[in-house]
Amino acid sequence: MTPFKSISVVRAIALTALAIAAIALVSLIRDQNSVVPDVLTTAAKAQESNLRVAVPTFATSVTLNDKQLQSVEVGPVGYHDFPVIKNAVGSIDFNEDMTVQVFTPYQGKIIALYAKVGDEVKKGQTLFTIDSPDLLNAESSLISAAGVLDQTTRVLTRAQELYNSHAISQAELEVDISNQMTAEGALRTGRDAVRIFGKTEAEIDKIVADRAADPTLVVPSPVTGRVTARDGQSGLFVQPGSPPAVYSVADINTMWMLANVAESDVPVFRVGQEIQVALMAFPGRTFHGRIWSIDAMVDPNTHRMLMRSEIDDPDHELRSGMFANFVIRVGDPEHAMAVPVNAVVREGDGTNTVWVTADRRRFDQRVVKTGREEGGFRLVLDGVKPGELVATDGAVYLSNMVVIGQASD
Repeated sequence: MTPFKSISVVRAIALTALAIAAIALVSLIRDQNSVVPDVLTTAAKAQESNLRVAVPTFATSVTLNDKQLQSVEVGPVGYHDFPVIKNAVGSIDFNEDMTVQVFTPYQGKIIALYAKVGDEVKKGQTLFTIDSPDLLNAESSLISAAGVLDQTTRVLTRAQELYNSHAISQAELEVDISNQMTAEGALRTGRDAVRIFGKTEAEIDKIVADRAADPTLVVPSPVTGRVTARDGQSGLFVQPGSPPAVYSVADINTMWMLANVAESDVPVFRVGQEIQVALMAFPGRTFHGRIWSIDAMVDPNTHRMLMRSEIDDPDHELRSGMFANFVIRVGDPEHAMAVPVNAVVREGDGTNTVWVTADRRRFDQRVVKTGREEGGFRLVLDGVKPGELVATDGAVYLSNMVVIGQASD
């Protein structure tokens, strides 16, 4: 074989090998391209299948038998008046306009105190007594005036006898008469001076008759009410008008409620508006009152304003510091569509639903948009129409049937 022929054979073999390798590579790439999409497609189908299984289907209707219907009450969707109101919180306090600070009218040392904080006292009831030197001086002057009167009376009686027997002149008799009149005036002045200290006529008569001064000054309560503070102690020397007052007494027929209302609500409040007050201490009860005063300034830090309301408390049940909620009507009532509160069920996802029926046996669950609650009714903004029948009681029972799987599709 010639050299040229050998080269041709080798070249042919090499070309053949290259062609076979190329064909194999193309087949391999084709197989891989076909396998990858198949794998992706299979995974996607499996994921889609899993997602479909994870999404539950909820029943929205239940059909009740005769026994189950006994647990459900049905009524039509109607209208209810919802008052336009504002709410706020506050605390009970004594009526400062009816609170009296009781000072001693004269200086002296406290002898005894007869009332404690929280005691209810009557007007004129003794609160405390003091040993008063001023009273002692006044009683001493009274006793002295009474003695002078007795003396001038005896002198005048003797002078009249002497005058009748012509033993003295008319001028001498008139001097004794003048002395008698002066002594009587001094006695009246002395009695009035002692009366100012609170002594009665009977007590004054006893002082005059016994010729014995009683320096005990009785300080009574000026009003009927409750003792709100006591700052005096036995043996303490007190002076008129020197703080603190020995006692503070408040008229408790009315109490104040202090409330800090939001700045945005201030324009709707007016002095004299009637309010309703609910207290934690008296659940289920309502106290009535009226707005007494509104401060002229808004707190720049809290953007709230202090409002005082006068609350009627004829039975004296309220206590200072009690927490209170108050409601005030600030406009005409809103006549709106409503259902009883028990007709609305709050589901686990936060939605509100009602159960609507046409034949009073099959009930369909329906999502509704609700508003505020008032007087046992819930305002309904959307989801039902007036006149439709809904489960007014037993709606929770129907929702539970859905949960446990007793509902019909």
